Amino acid sequence: MNDPSADHVQAIAAFLALMQSRGSLANADLRGLDLRKQRLCDATLNGANLSSTILSNVDLARADLSGANLRWAILDNARLARASLAEADLLRGVLRHADLAEANLTRATLYRAVLTGANLRLANLSEADLRFAKLGNALLLGADLSAADLSAADLTRADLTGSKLGVASLSGAVLVDADLRDADLRRATLTYANLQGTVLSGAIYDDATRWPQGFTPPRW
Repeated sequence: MNDPSADHVQAIAAFLALMQSRGSLANADLRGLDLRKQRLCDATLNGANLSSTILSNVDLARADLSGANLRWAILDNARLARASLAEADLLRGVLRHADLAEANLTRATLYRAVLTGANLRLANLSEADLRFAKLGNALLLGADLSAADLSAADLTRADLTGSKLGVASLSGAVLVDADLRDADLRRATLTYANLQGTVLSGAIYDDATRWPQGFTPPRW
């Protein structure tokens, strides 16, 4: 019977050899590998298959992961600051406390992804699919969520100060005790959203902003 630990060591060795020989991991098949604590900052991984791969605590700062398959991947505490994840598929990905500051997640799929406590400060999430995503206590200060779909997302105690949510869908989202000070909510949809304790001081909205039934937005 094969030793699973030996198989894992061989897989990591093959991965590192591939890195050294190719210098690029674009479109590489790395699914299911355990790459914890590896240093992959500035790596070229666009189009790579990283589904179900364990990337906890991995340094992926400034890495190119555009169009990558990261379905079911585990990226707890991963460092992804300024990384490119444009159009990446992170369906049901786990990114608890990951650092995604200034990352590009334009049109990324984050359906049911877990981003609890993640740092998304100044990240670009425009047109991203964040339906049913868990973003409790996440830092989204100044993030661009224009036209993003946050339907039924959990944003409990999330910091969305100064974020751009124009044309975004927050229908059914949980925004309990969330901070939306100075957020841009023009043409955003918040029908059926839970706004209990939500801070809206200085938020910008217009006649096209759709609020929950019976909710009266503050006037400045």
